[in-house]
Amino acid sequence: MSHDRHSELGIHPLGEGEPQQRQQMMRRAKLVLVVVLLLLAAGAARTLVSRAANARALEAGTAERAKVFVRVAPARSSSEGQTLTLPGSLQGYVQSPISARAGGYLKRWTKDIGAEVKKGELLAELDTPEIDQQLSQALAARQQAASGMELARSSMVRWEALRKKDAVSQQELDERRSAFAQASSNLAAADANVARLRQVESFKRIVAPFSGIITRRNVDVGDLIDPGAGRALFVLSQTDPLRVYVNVPQAYANLVKPGQPVTVTQSELRARKFEGKVVRTAGAIDATTRSMQIEVTLANADKALLPGAFVQVALPLKPSGTLLVAADTLMFRRDGSLVAAVDGQNRVQLKKVRLGRNFGATVEVLDGLRGDEKLILNPPDSLAEGDQVEPAPVQPKDRQDKSADRKAAS
Repeated sequence: MSHDRHSELGIHPLGEGEPQQRQQMMRRAKLVLVVVLLLLAAGAARTLVSRAANARALEAGTAERAKVFVRVAPARSSSEGQTLTLPGSLQGYVQSPISARAGGYLKRWTKDIGAEVKKGELLAELDTPEIDQQLSQALAARQQAASGMELARSSMVRWEALRKKDAVSQQELDERRSAFAQASSNLAAADANVARLRQVESFKRIVAPFSGIITRRNVDVGDLIDPGAGRALFVLSQTDPLRVYVNVPQAYANLVKPGQPVTVTQSELRARKFEGKVVRTAGAIDATTRSMQIEVTLANADKALLPGAFVQVALPLKPSGTLLVAADTLMFRRDGSLVAAVDGQNRVQLKKVRLGRNFGATVEVLDGLRGDEKLILNPPDSLAEGDQVEPAPVQPKDRQDKSADRKAAS
């Protein structure tokens, strides 16, 4: 195309060097485009890699959180025996309310609560004017009876002499003998009445029937004492030795025998244990409570234990040979008592068990286990057959801590 034609069309002809500049610009634009595309590809690749890593982390975290971590403990045999702990209340070996046999007014008392007394020691004295007057009257009546008997005796002697001389009849002599026998009986009755009143009068001195400690005083000077009211003046207890009555459940009654040693503890005396023994058992089950009462005696020479205190009595029992499981392995559902065992693939197997005696921390299992199972402690309510779990055995330290917690709680 000619210059003129370019002029007509309004197109300026390229100068020298312009095509080369355009080529350089095109190359630069392509280079920038390539760099931008590379950056976009790198960003996209980074995003894909980050999303994949996050997905893997999320999947791993979800799987980790989906695992159920449990603690397991094996069932064990009861060959080492068990200890049954039962509550009881201490009582004095001899404990008696001291009441008055005679009626009157309290003149004075010599012993107060906490006083140690010996057998026969005076505790209180009563003023009994009525009994004193009755005794005086009985003594006078006795004197009258003695005089009457003496007169009847002398008459009988005289009539016996007259009868020998045949001066009186046999009937008259028999009447004199009968009068003498009646007078003798009257004197004996008067003597008995005097002895009774003297015995009653002796009751105005209230004495200790045995050695012990006064644990209660219910009267004061001037109180009217009525023997028919059943009011106790004092309560006397023998504190060495002490006795404890314990009700043993029927399931363990056959395992407790007289002579069996026991250990008595009191929560306020944490550092001390008191040794006692079973002296006797009731030998029968109470139909109301389904338990058997036993009596335990223990020495209390230092008076550390007080009558009436609440104590715990530990009875060592002979081993039964059955399996024992921790009480916190049991699950109670509609099907009954269950335990959750972990198999070799760490899957849950729910096993129905038949329970025996309950020892508190452990329970006997009579049927349902072989003895080599690993049982889950504190199984959650949502646990089901076949669930995957991650077991961890209970360490000895954990068992010691649990035992210490149970002792502290008791």
